[in-house]
Amino acid sequence: MPSMTFIERDGKERRVEAPVGLSVLEIAHRHGVDLEGACEGSLACATCHVVVDPAWAPKLAVPTEDEEDMLDLAFGLQKTSRLGCQIVIGDALDGLVVRLPKTG
Repeated sequence: MPSMTFIERDGKERRVEAPVGLSVLEIAHRHGVDLEGACEGSLACATCHVVVDPAWAPKLAVPTEDEEDMLDLAFGLQKTSRLGCQIVIGDALDGLVVRLPKTG
């Protein structure tokens, strides 16, 4: 099974199983990672904002205009910022690394 790593706000790394077809947000919730997702993945907020490791960013699909609009609302936006609800795990993302941004 694929895996991924969350770098939590305190800097600790947490490697978890990442089933194909689940979003980063769903995986975070499954493993108790502190990633809110207030809109439950409906692309109506930015509370599942993650910063993708720069080595992985080119492997992701280009963000949609709707995702980019929501990211504009995220605190601590960075070049590789994405919404966790929009990153769906496939075999090509086995080993993905994302960091949870520090909150305001």
